Amino acid sequence: MKAIVCTKYGSPEVLQFREVEKPAPGDNEVRIKIHAASVTAADSMIRKGVPFYGRFFLGLMRPKHPIPGTGFAGEIEAVGKDVTQFKEGDPVFGETGLDFGAYAEYVCMPEEGLLAGKPSNMTYEEAAPVCDGALTSWNFLVAMAQIRRGQSVLINGASGSLGTSAVQLARYFEVETTGVCSAANVEMVKSLGAGQVIDYTKEDFTKSGRSYDVIYDTVGKSSFPRCNGALSQKGLYLSPVLGLPLLLQMLWTAKIGSKKAKFSATGILPVPELREFLKQLKGLIEAGKIKSVIDRRYPLEQAAEAHRYVDKGHKRGNVVITVKHDR
Repeated sequence: MKAIVCTKYGSPEVLQFREVEKPAPGDNEVRIKIHAASVTAADSMIRKGVPFYGRFFLGLMRPKHPIPGTGFAGEIEAVGKDVTQFKEGDPVFGETGLDFGAYAEYVCMPEEGLLAGKPSNMTYEEAAPVCDGALTSWNFLVAMAQIRRGQSVLINGASGSLGTSAVQLARYFEVETTGVCSAANVEMVKSLGAGQVIDYTKEDFTKSGRSYDVIYDTVGKSSFPRCNGALSQKGLYLSPVLGLPLLLQMLWTAKIGSKKAKFSATGILPVPELREFLKQLKGLIEAGKIKSVIDRRYPLEQAAEAHRYVDKGHKRGNVVITVKHDR
């Protein structure tokens, strides 16, 4: 089969388009014929091997799993003898987690993994990034912050993969929502449900004099100390981007003060917990409450080009890789 192979850390050029052996499913596994895979900022960080401490999980000198990619959508092509939840031909979507492997024509996964039937009102390209973007924002806003009607939430990076999903979730839960993005994306963020949108090139939201119950910094461009004055008395600062300062702030605020800084690595949460998140999220998708915003599509052989674009940090919503099969 055709796949993208990454045998060392570095620039997008380390992503090589190659022919590799087609995987065989185990007794409790399914083999998925991939039609689309997501390309995220996290994928770029993994490709670079940064932050360095991440290599203790990914491979110290080189990636342990040479085929990158996590979020995907496709159809079941083969099933192991013990599989009961899926059958050949089922359209599915999900995430491979730390086993990676989504930048390929086929991938094998245990049926108990983060895998579900594809929403009927989504294309494969629209479904592929759900477990990278929308599921992460569900974890932060719904599971961690427990947002509810009447609260105020600011989403920094509102036009990205996590941000576009977060704005829609906040709208669904009837939360007063402020998005922060560039001028080029203001109208798009408003159309997703943000009541107010701040152009970060013209205004610093931390100095506006307004306060928020939750500040969700999807891009990790701010910090708890900077946002402290913009948080309500029991406000939460949430970020999926972990660094030493945030780690120390989490430890400090866990014991002192009413305002809290929190981080979560959504992708390594227990799979049963993630499956429950995905079940609820899928219900909102099929009800038409959440949609995927797709910026660009690249064929599998242009995965390196897709990474170059994501590395620029200006994508609108999601970038996906499309996988074409000869038959």
